[in-house]
Amino acid sequence: MKALLVLSVLLLVFALPTCGLWLLGRWAKVPAWMLTVFLAAGWLAVLVGGLLSQRAQPALFPETSPCHGAGTPVSRYLPPDSFCRHDDGELRSVNGPLGKLVFWLALGTAGAVPGAALVRRRTES
Repeated sequence: MKALLVLSVLLLVFALPTCGLWLLGRWAKVPAWMLTVFLAAGWLAVLVGGLLSQRAQPALFPETSPCHGAGTPVSRYLPPDSFCRHDDGELRSVNGPLGKLVFWLALGTAGAVPGAALVRRRTES
């Protein structure tokens, strides 16, 4: 029963939006390579953003949290980041610059591809 629930959630969260965007893009005559780049960059931005914003949270093993014993975990969702609030009130990020760079590059790519598709479509007309 648990496997069926997991498959249903994966279908609703991942497969349906991906297939819907793919079909909408093909209907609008967007090249397949543009759709592939858009979908890959979009899902990468969602995945990395989720990881960055939840990194300090003590989900399953509180001892492995970067804030364990050092402060209270605080999350920010856009731009995604996790912090530890220390006893003196200072917020210190637990994420490095590489994860943030990957997020912003993926988000920028996912935002630029629809614009490129519109420019391409206007120049063909």
